[in-house]
Amino acid sequence: MSRTDVEADIAATLGLVPSFFNSIPDDMIGAEWEIFKRMTFGETAIPNKYKELIGVAVHAVTHCHYCTLFHQEAAKLFGATDAEIQEAVHYAKYTLGWSTYLNGMRQDYDEFASELGKIGAYLSS
Repeated sequence: MSRTDVEADIAATLGLVPSFFNSIPDDMIGAEWEIFKRMTFGETAIPNKYKELIGVAVHAVTHCHYCTLFHQEAAKLFGATDAEIQEAVHYAKYTLGWSTYLNGMRQDYDEFASELGKIGAYLSS
């Protein structure tokens, strides 16, 4: 597809061609749009609402204001509530805290993996 065709598809899908697509080289625009469209609007193994909540959590951690805003708004479009968005961000904070602690304390990985296996077996029984 030509850039004009891709931009027509973007506009038909989003109502306009967002300016951030302008700097993507002509030979890459088609591939980038297809990935964007599939991951944002396509039916994948993870329902769209949950993909967007994951995006909110990830970008709360990476501190990307653009992506945090995008994924919050997309999550709402797919039915996420403010409470679900807040929980996703809180979960990111919670899990990042444990990652910081375990890595900072240099917890033995093999011991951790072994104990996790035992916990999983116990909880499954």
